[in-house]
Amino acid sequence: MAILSKDDAQAILRKVLSYSTADECEATLNGQTGGNIRTARNMVSTSGAIDNVALAVEARFGRRSGVATCNQFDDATLRRCVQRAEEVARLAPESPEYMPLLGPQQYLQPNAYAANTAGINPDFRARAAGASIELCDKRKLSSAAFLEDTAGFTAKRNSKGLEAYQQFTNMDFSVTVRTPDGTGSGYATTDFTDISQFDAAKLTQIAADKAAGSVAAKAIEPGKYTVILEPAALVSNTDASLLGALMNAFDARNADEGRSFLSKKGGGNRKGEKLFDPRVTIYSDPTHPEIPDLAFAGDGRPRPKVTWIEKGVVKNLFSSRFWAHKSGTPDIPPPGGFIMEGGTASTQDLIKSTQKGILVTRLWYIRPVDPQTLLFTGLTRDGTFYIENGKIKHPIKNFRFNESPIIMLNNLEAIGRPQRLGGNLVPPLKIRDFTFTSLSDAV
Repeated sequence: MAILSKDDAQAILRKVLSYSTADECEATLNGQTGGNIRTARNMVSTSGAIDNVALAVEARFGRRSGVATCNQFDDATLRRCVQRAEEVARLAPESPEYMPLLGPQQYLQPNAYAANTAGINPDFRARAAGASIELCDKRKLSSAAFLEDTAGFTAKRNSKGLEAYQQFTNMDFSVTVRTPDGTGSGYATTDFTDISQFDAAKLTQIAADKAAGSVAAKAIEPGKYTVILEPAALVSNTDASLLGALMNAFDARNADEGRSFLSKKGGGNRKGEKLFDPRVTIYSDPTHPEIPDLAFAGDGRPRPKVTWIEKGVVKNLFSSRFWAHKSGTPDIPPPGGFIMEGGTASTQDLIKSTQKGILVTRLWYIRPVDPQTLLFTGLTRDGTFYIENGKIKHPIKNFRFNESPIIMLNNLEAIGRPQRLGGNLVPPLKIRDFTFTSLSDAV
């Protein structure tokens, strides 16, 4: 039952709304089916599957609201779910930031669903895991990998006439490869809407090469270095990331209230100011063919194509409906994935153009130090290499870094070809004066 058609989903939502006695009511269905497989030490360790549809009902009386959920859809359960939401709403305090529900909306039409991804089964997952394990067995390396696939839908309807529905698919795969003595480590990751180009062995080969090449790492002094940051060092599926943190900071309210690097002294925000290298352009587009996304936000607002940074200039900020209404700013919801424009150079091309520098495969354990400047700290991991005369000379020990994506995007040397990662399109970046503060024994 996990993937309901638009007609079937909206039929349930119409029934839900018919049971409501509230001033306003909104119902949302989310369903997904999929599975996962995990490997460790070149063996499958766990696997699982999910198949579920859940309903959330929000009832409103004036400025009071309540939410109830269920995942059974007989008439009695649906009626009780609505009643429970209304009971909670009558007990809830009034919201000082109440906004009425949206009426009918027009949405873009992303092609975010791929039948072959939706058709992934346990055999497919087992073959992918087997291909990854086989490659590492042959090279006498140890791997740990995780593959997860999802096919889903979301449907929304409310008493003001809003109606929304969209299907989507996604698959994520990541693999870490270690040498037998544990001194060498490599990492690779990818994700797809359509899995037609997925190759587990090819991705594992990248991680295996980095693991084998990172043995006997040498220590070099911390300091400021030219670095080449691969996309996995810029965005992440599982942890905080430098570019992800930058995009999350484009919140208009935080900026207007003085809690952001986008806050202006004396009040207001820095929209319209040039804050980055003129080569930096970042936008979001739910209809982008490489990273199609949901066409509507959780509150039902349409997600349009939005340019956030254009040639280094801050062009737009996102906000809640309440803050957009209060401040008179454009009513733009947060983006899903984002696209950073780049060039045509590969990571290898960036290495060839570097006289002296450091190649960083991945950053992890990233934590904020100063939200006003977006200063973060963290560690390099899974393959860090010294570059000399356009070639990788030798592996080096990992570092702790202290860096801000604002400074980083003002110290650009070169931008490579964008790659999909974490539902975003991000190029490898060559950055000067990246700050490493100390050595780390992490592999």
